[in-house]
Amino acid sequence: MLFDTHVHLNADHYEEDVEVVIERAREAGVTKMVVVGFDEKTIPKAMDLVEKYDFLYAAVGWHPVDAVDLEDRHLEWIKELAAHPKVVAIGETGLDYHWDKSPKEVQKEAFRKQIQLAKEVQLPIIIHDRDAHGDIVEILKEEDASEVGGIMHCFGGDLDIAKECLKMNFYISFGGPVTFKNAKLPKEVAKEIPLDRLLIETDAPFLAPHPYRGKRNEPAYVKLVAEKLAELKEITFEEMAEITTNNGKKLFGIN
Repeated sequence: MLFDTHVHLNADHYEEDVEVVIERAREAGVTKMVVVGFDEKTIPKAMDLVEKYDFLYAAVGWHPVDAVDLEDRHLEWIKELAAHPKVVAIGETGLDYHWDKSPKEVQKEAFRKQIQLAKEVQLPIIIHDRDAHGDIVEILKEEDASEVGGIMHCFGGDLDIAKECLKMNFYISFGGPVTFKNAKLPKEVAKEIPLDRLLIETDAPFLAPHPYRGKRNEPAYVKLVAEKLAELKEITFEEMAEITTNNGKKLFGIN
């Protein structure tokens, strides 16, 4: 029983074989997945998938890299979709200082608007944070994001940042990088995160775990993330699978 809390089955990478990929995930024990839509193209695809499969859920938001393209009509659209029973979160949203398509101030404004929207519709927020840890924490505090909480998706910060996020009602989610042989920081942080605030994800088709690093990722590989976290936490794989699945269901309000 595994829950991939962040997957992009709506990406072009799966155009030819999404049904096969979903079937492989089911065979690997993945019973639930959240498909993340983050722009005009991927949001409708996410909604189509969750309508088709009862074990898929959607998150809808606007990616920080594309913040420069965000218009008020998009926010209205996201707000309308938030009323759908299978939309369980707002996001992914946040800050990305690695790519320079959208200026930092534009990203911050888009991030704030989506936090405010999440509070209005009372859904948790999925946070994308790349090279922007300090500003992410500052904005989450200023906007009182703890009211709805959410997920620090594919967490890449240090333990101090993780602790700040935990205080604000956020779960810490790990993906493929925690399995990389040279990735000391995610492993060190994962060891310290309380079990009741831990989540797993793939971010597929990106960030495939070892031994598939560099190849197309897929939700079946979330099992490898759970196995590595179980090893780090010194519990069984079965315990880790059950704990992270229950955490995901609790956060997203899934019975």
